[in-house]
Amino acid sequence: MDRCRREVVLIALLFAAAATSGCASPAEQAVRPEQVTDFKTLYETNCAGCHGVDGRRGAAQPLNDPEYLALVSDSRLTDVTSRGVSGTPMTAFAVDAGGTLTNAQVRALVDGVRRHWGGTPPTAGTTPPAYSDGEPGDFARGRTTFETHCARCHGLDGSGGPTAGSVVHESFLSLTSDQSLRTTIIVGRSDENIPGWREYVPGQPMTNQQVSDVVAWLASHRGNHD
Repeated sequence: MDRCRREVVLIALLFAAAATSGCASPAEQAVRPEQVTDFKTLYETNCAGCHGVDGRRGAAQPLNDPEYLALVSDSRLTDVTSRGVSGTPMTAFAVDAGGTLTNAQVRALVDGVRRHWGGTPPTAGTTPPAYSDGEPGDFARGRTTFETHCARCHGLDGSGGPTAGSVVHESFLSLTSDQSLRTTIIVGRSDENIPGWREYVPGQPMTNQQVSDVVAWLASHRGNHD
């Protein structure tokens, strides 16, 4: 009888141990990478290396910039995050484009950027040039416009001036899309005190056409060797 009782107790203990090990609380269960939707975690893992830990002071366009976020649409942010930008270091992050993020994770990033860093842009009440322009600019006019609005920092020929480096060197242009050039001309770099479209020449904000022309002139230097 004692032997039978001991066997029953042992079996009960084994069942209890098995049940306990298989019923870990949700906090104790590992979260699969594709289930992570926390903005901070996703941003630090995928974006901070180029755009900066707090969305500023990275090699790429700062995302922590209300003026930039007022200019760019959610659909563009989603497309760039998902598909990347051909010919630049911006890689595709969506799973269906060869990346590692689900559509839900891409949405979490875009929504998080807006929620954390949107704010009120300093250009509120003004109309900046369009984010993108379907009409190509004129590079001949672009050189004249560049000399007026940009040369005091980058030099008359764009190869570098007293306060800023070259914007016509092949190594720079090979890593920069026309859209990136346009974006930087319009909003500048708030994290590096680089001015934008309203500030190059006091009282002479750049027009949409002027921005397009300068982009065309800069792009015309691709493939040139110094």
